[in-house]
Amino acid sequence: MDGPDPPEPLSGEFYARPARIVARDLLGCRLVSEGPDGRTAGRIVETEAYTGPEDPACHAAARIGRTRRNDPLYGAPGTAYIHLNYGVHWCLNAVTDRAGHPAAVLIRSLEPLQGLELMRARRAREELTNGPARLTQALAIGPHHQRHFLGDPPLWIASGLRVPDARVMNTSRVGISRGVDRKLRFYVKDSPWVSRR
Repeated sequence: MDGPDPPEPLSGEFYARPARIVARDLLGCRLVSEGPDGRTAGRIVETEAYTGPEDPACHAAARIGRTRRNDPLYGAPGTAYIHLNYGVHWCLNAVTDRAGHPAAVLIRSLEPLQGLELMRARRAREELTNGPARLTQALAIGPHHQRHFLGDPPLWIASGLRVPDARVMNTSRVGISRGVDRKLRFYVKDSPWVSRR
């Protein structure tokens, strides 16, 4: 890590903006997870925005509406929305915009910074954090973090070094069947930790 401790957590106001803007600005920030076995952390290098009911790929798209599963998406900006992907893998999203408007940013990949041995023990694989399900396993993030405010321990996102625009790629999202034409994925183009090019 850039020093023994991460900087101050991001405030709720950081997330109280459109998901597309938050997704871009999260690049370079640090995701930190603390547990009884230690701290793990990484620098965010890839995100995807899901912008609300008008976004057909959003879990709360107009055709779906509000359900028990997606209800955390309607929460306060800066809270965690943890969803189960393919019935197997937990994924972490940061709720954005405003309460009642279901928009969020999926954290897709991290550059590991702290607690590498702990990450390796949890993953038991070479690939640690280059994918949304891999990073949650490596950082022990799961449904117990649902609706947790991401400005407080044990799971928080802290500010980092802003990634210059020249190093940022903006592409369509991956692994979806709707809204594939929307350029709502952001990643650091020279990072080896990005999930896919």
